Amino acid sequence: MIQKAVITTDLILLCQKCKTLNQLKQIHAHLLTSTRPATPYAVAPLLSAAAKHAPWFSYACSIFNHHHRNTFMYNTMIRAHAHYHAPLAAITCYIDLFNCGIVANNFTFPPLIKACVMLMDHDSGLTGRLVHAHVVKLGFGDDPFVVSGLIEFYSASVEIGSARLVFDKSHEKDVVVWTAMVDGYGKIGDLENARKVFDEMPERNAVSWSAMMAAYSRVSGFREVICLFRQMQEAGTRPNEAVLVSVLTAAAHLGAVAQGLWVHSYAKRRRLESNVILATALVDMYSKCGYVEAAMEVFEGMADKDARAWNAMINGVAMNGEARKSIELFDKMVGDKIQPTETTFVAVLSACRHAKMVDKGLELFDQMSTLYGAKPGLQHYACVVDLLARAGMVEEAEKFIEDKMGGLGRGDANVWGALLGACRVHGNVEVGDRIWQKLADMGVADCGIHVLSYIMYKEAGLEFEAKRVRDMISESGMKKKPGSSVIEVNGVAEEFIVGDLCPPQAQEMLELLNSFCKMANLEDV
Repeated sequence: MIQKAVITTDLILLCQKCKTLNQLKQIHAHLLTSTRPATPYAVAPLLSAAAKHAPWFSYACSIFNHHHRNTFMYNTMIRAHAHYHAPLAAITCYIDLFNCGIVANNFTFPPLIKACVMLMDHDSGLTGRLVHAHVVKLGFGDDPFVVSGLIEFYSASVEIGSARLVFDKSHEKDVVVWTAMVDGYGKIGDLENARKVFDEMPERNAVSWSAMMAAYSRVSGFREVICLFRQMQEAGTRPNEAVLVSVLTAAAHLGAVAQGLWVHSYAKRRRLESNVILATALVDMYSKCGYVEAAMEVFEGMADKDARAWNAMINGVAMNGEARKSIELFDKMVGDKIQPTETTFVAVLSACRHAKMVDKGLELFDQMSTLYGAKPGLQHYACVVDLLARAGMVEEAEKFIEDKMGGLGRGDANVWGALLGACRVHGNVEVGDRIWQKLADMGVADCGIHVLSYIMYKEAGLEFEAKRVRDMISESGMKKKPGSSVIEVNGVAEEFIVGDLCPPQAQEMLELLNSFCKMANLEDV
């Protein structure tokens, strides 16, 4: 037994040192030709090493298919199939294990449950429930990693009640299980229960804080993300990359550049700048806060730029008014053999519309599907409509909607708003009236669209039509989402919402504003 353990340990170390598939094959050949039989214990390190590298995975399958197997080998293949997004192969592998009479262990089920989550759209979660039955039957219902996997499965299938039942019945709730429940509630937007579970946690790690922050981010609760981050710092928990990305995302939306600078400084100290996701979040944060040069510096310092990094930088320069620079970056991206995505084209088309580069925008829209294989979506159509409309080509924008989209009914508030906004700006009430009539007949209940139509009629002096739109808004009970603005003072981001008198200093601010108004009108303060 000791000799077998020594041999296995040596093999593991040797396989881990392999840099090429040929080196691994040489070890395999040596095993096959040695006097020692190639037992599962001897082959398992080879299989594990091959399964960890995507280009070597076909060889891992060959090893698996031509040798006697044990539980470890099955677990390795199930995990690999799940990792490479082949859930059906993972399930098949487990069935084979079961049919061969090999006993599963607690390491079998977490990747298997992950595969069930991937299969959910195809089997409505039936496979996952059968796996759950096996978990209970084999006595692994209290293993923390199995429990957390089941919570994730039921949360993904929007059966949060079942997820909570699994959580409540678990007798050994560690930080992994608690975090899974927080994340489960967060993913379905149940912030109240997510926060309640989070506050009840006996201990938290960086992943727990990250799960709660992600829950707030999903519903644009960016102020809460920043508050949580401060609490995390006070608790002495070291943030991981996921936490830092959440904070940067919140800082970007709030314009809280001080928080973003702190994260950047921390990333430098911890040498985390090589993380592509984190670096991309920094590019996005600096761009949205107006620091394009800082964003470009981070971007240019990235060794490996993926499509998301390029998208962030292209969008960053576009939103800061550097349309031609964004087109140059797009050309560089293509030159570097990075495939543009749908998000890339939203960025470059937005740049074209702000710079009124009509011909270039239409050219890029046509190339999107024909040259780059990206499928146009509503955002792309809205960009082109707005591009034409801003240039005063209102009739052309209307024709584009009819010809390319199949009519107004295929659009959304962004498409309709772009066209109606242009009709208002350019005084083309004839087209605007035609568009509004169609939208009213379709029963569109977007308040912003009708308010835009009301303003168009009002500015054109068409009081009867304006009153008709206003009455329609009142009778249907439509309400426009109130606007808001965010300012950062002493590193703290404060959000102000139109009509909100809840802030403690609201009355004082109103009095100050009233004083400014009187001063502007040369009245006595």
